[in-house]
This record gives sequence, structure tokens and C-alpha cells, in this order.
Amino acid sequence: MSRQRRSFSPEFELDAARLVVKQGYSISDAARSLDVSTTAIRRRVKQLEAERGGETPVSTALTPEQQRIQELEARANRLERDKILNKASALLMSDEMNRTH
Repeated sequence: MSRQRRSFSPEFELDAARLVVKQGYSISDAARSLDVSTTAIRRRVKQLEAERGGETPVSTALTPEQQRIQELEARANRLERDKILNKASALLMSDEMNRTH
């Protein structure tokens, strides 16, 4: 029987990565103490180091700064979509007005 995939909060993942990066735990010691796989710890350590280097991750960000960047990027994308939809609506209304006259 396979193990069910667990999910963890960004806070937990950040704390797990900090065990290795800040507190000097080995990846295997951190994984053992948190009862998670070494792959999961290694992935989060790599992500934390990338985020600290200024990279915005594709997945959910660990650091508050990168989380804020992701929120702002999502908001900018929504605003851009709304702007395009408003222009399209205006064009359709214009076409409709021209046909009725």
C-alpha cells in the first residue's frame, strides 16, 4: 500500500528549510526529526536559497517577500485581464451601436 501524499503549510516548509540553512542540521537529520522525506527537505532548501537570491518560484513561495511578490503579480495579471475585457466590451458595444444606426 502506498503512502498518502501529505501537504504542509508554507510556514512549516520554511521552518524545515531553515533547520538546514540557518541551524546547520544535515538534510537527513532535519528530515528524520520532522518525519518527512529527504527529498522534500532538499527541495525546500533549494527553493529557499533561490528565493533569497531573488528568484520568484513557480510554486508557492516560502519567504514573506516572495509571497508578496506572487500576490502582486497575480493582482497585476487580474488587472490586465480586466483591462482587456473592458476594451473588448467597449468594442462590442461600439459595433452594436453602429449596427443599430
